[in-house]
Amino acid sequence: MSFRPLILASALVAGGMALVSAIALSKLPPGTMLPTHWNAAGEADRFAEAGHALFMPVVLTIGVSAMMAALPRIEPLQTNLEGSAPLFRAAWAGLLGLFIGVEAMVAGPAFGWTPPGSLILVGLGIFLIAIGNMLPKSRPGFFVGIRTPWAIMDTDNWIATHRFGGWLFAGTGLGIVIVALLPIGAEQRGGIVTTALLSAALTPVVFSYLRWRVTRSR
Repeated sequence: MSFRPLILASALVAGGMALVSAIALSKLPPGTMLPTHWNAAGEADRFAEAGHALFMPVVLTIGVSAMMAALPRIEPLQTNLEGSAPLFRAAWAGLLGLFIGVEAMVAGPAFGWTPPGSLILVGLGIFLIAIGNMLPKSRPGFFVGIRTPWAIMDTDNWIATHRFGGWLFAGTGLGIVIVALLPIGAEQRGGIVTTALLSAALTPVVFSYLRWRVTRSR
């Protein structure tokens, strides 16, 4: 199983982002502050000096890509990793897409474009939809998927949990996209998005545990 295309894509994305960052930095006056973080409502709530803000997504892209490239080599359940390859590739590609979106949000003002705050939420929603579609196409492992102890030790539990989680992630992603585009207040939007993300993260864990309890008692 080779991930060389994604390694190459990561290098190209990081290089392209670095070039955009350098051009954007040359266009901005000294002391310009740019956003580095957005809250659950899609509003910028942290800022940094332009050079730091512009190149931070580049550093994150390199670091995360290096981590993703290393994970297949240290996965103990190598025999199952092939079955999780579609999910792993979708997660890696999706993260690259998110970093490109963040770079666009940061660098946009240097080119006369102010990205809407909803862009980051729409990107997150699409990412969750893609992950949700791929979750059922995975097998037990320590680094890929919804890694509860009950699912890792029981293939049937893993399959059931990831089918459930797939629907939940996809539905959450679609909901976030819709909420990002609705004309509602930032506080209300942030509350909905935060609740949706927490639900998507925690509910599959509870589902996996309850399924383990039910099957154990049979």
